[in-house]
Amino acid sequence: MRKILVYLANFLHTSRYLFMNYFRKFLLLTWIAALSVGMVNAQENEKPEGYQFSVVNEIPTTSVKDQYRSGTCWSFSGLSFLEAEMLRKGGPEVDLSEMYIVWHTYDEKAQKYVRLHGNLNFSAGGAFHDVTQIIKRYGIVPEEVYTGLNYGESKHVHGEMDKVLLKQAEGVIENPNKKLSSAWRESIRGTLDSYLGDIPASFEYKGTSYTPMSFALDYVGLDMEDYVEVSSYTHHPFYSKFIIEVPDNWMWDEVYNVPLDEFEEIIDHSLANGYTVAWAADVSEKGFSTSKKGVAVIPAVDKEEMNDAEIARWESLSESEKNTELFKLEKPGPEKKITQELRQEAFDNYQTTDDHGMLLVGTAQDQDGTVYYKAKNSWGDYNNYNGYFYASKPYIRYKTMSIMIHKDAIPKNIRNKLNL
Repeated sequence: MRKILVYLANFLHTSRYLFMNYFRKFLLLTWIAALSVGMVNAQENEKPEGYQFSVVNEIPTTSVKDQYRSGTCWSFSGLSFLEAEMLRKGGPEVDLSEMYIVWHTYDEKAQKYVRLHGNLNFSAGGAFHDVTQIIKRYGIVPEEVYTGLNYGESKHVHGEMDKVLLKQAEGVIENPNKKLSSAWRESIRGTLDSYLGDIPASFEYKGTSYTPMSFALDYVGLDMEDYVEVSSYTHHPFYSKFIIEVPDNWMWDEVYNVPLDEFEEIIDHSLANGYTVAWAADVSEKGFSTSKKGVAVIPAVDKEEMNDAEIARWESLSESEKNTELFKLEKPGPEKKITQELRQEAFDNYQTTDDHGMLLVGTAQDQDGTVYYKAKNSWGDYNNYNGYFYASKPYIRYKTMSIMIHKDAIPKNIRNKLNL
């Protein structure tokens, strides 16, 4: 009997130990599970800091180039656009020579500058149609055939060349001999040759001999008549063509004019159907923060989302303090609603100027689901997005000067209105 009692005592003691051990493990597992659920919920409620983008669609294009210290973005972006067009049509990938275009553009610009007695913008700037017009007239060559680096630099540094060319042209216009010589244009070309190099009459590329014109026709294979420029301003009739009044439009080529909503529709339709968009825009806005934040936005305050205390705090700030708050750009936020009238006012008051040419290559969404355009720049690998950045729809509507597209990228109903 005593042995039985001892056995029962030992059994109860062991059972109690096992029960307590299992109970502790159950409590520990329950606590871990609750903690995990809490962490998951917290992560779901907390949005990531900064701008987070996921690409919706992206059109194949060539590598990012670097215009460096030259004012030739229009040539870089214009050729980037045509390089992407070659890929879209199943052609080969090629790096086309920006400086070949620059040489011919400066040569023609000098002639027009002199004919107009200096009443023309004679600088490094240009427009997308400069690229297509020069290719139509003089063809094109690959980058490896003509780098335009004939002056002891490894990258494009044009400050001295731009100044020398301007002084030459101004000297011709002063006309000290009372008659223009027969040599002045050759002197301009000599300066261009000295800095950029002699223009090749013929060359070999991938085992085949070409002239610049045969390379444009046979290898590049694009019809420059297929490309048109579009803008949206009310000081000219819609569905007509006009000469856009910006200093860099020295060639006086025309753009098509459409209402702003249709302008946005053209961009969206192009990108959705595999066509890139050459994009000329004002980049002087504080919201153009492509180096630090990788975005171009037009931030605004949405008081409807504020409580009374937040509204009172905002209204107590000075204009400088408000701007500081707006342009921290720490995360996606509300943006200004851009109307046709607001866009026109900015253009009329020189708040929107023709600053920079880039390439729109696709669309993306931020963490809130807001749509942006993915843009390719020509400043090399200068930011966290390998030379690309994201421009909001309000920024595009407000600060775009004009675009160049393939005419087939325009929706049919708009194309009919333009008689294209």
